[in-house]
Amino acid sequence: MTVREWLRDRVRPATLGERGEQVAARFLQQLGYTIITTRQRNRYGEIDIIAVDDQTVVFVEVKTRRSEEHGRAAEAVDSKRQARLTRAALAFLKSHGLLEYAARFDVIEVIWPAGERHPTVRHLQNAFPAVGKGQFYN
Repeated sequence: MTVREWLRDRVRPATLGERGEQVAARFLQQLGYTIITTRQRNRYGEIDIIAVDDQTVVFVEVKTRRSEEHGRAAEAVDSKRQARLTRAALAFLKSHGLLEYAARFDVIEVIWPAGERHPTVRHLQNAFPAVGKGQFYN
């Protein structure tokens, strides 16, 4: 068995969602954002990408799909998901002493048809407000 065969059998290939998150992070960097972290987990949930745009902390949910046959990918970020992201973002801001900074929620749609080398990327800035009572102030 060659090293390549051994690695192929043991290293899990990136899922479509993981590849979409990588594309989204590179896309944001090309726009001048600074990526703070990816796949940030806390007891409230996971945030795909946390970035900084000027003086704003940006929490990014990435939705990757093969097609838009069943609707836009951003539609999957429903009110329940928004509430979970809000709680996770607030916990992140509190734990890092960033409550005094502006924050927003963006959604990035990555449409990557099978067999295509390059996906289509759509960036929805300020995609939804913080959900819940007393969560964030504008």
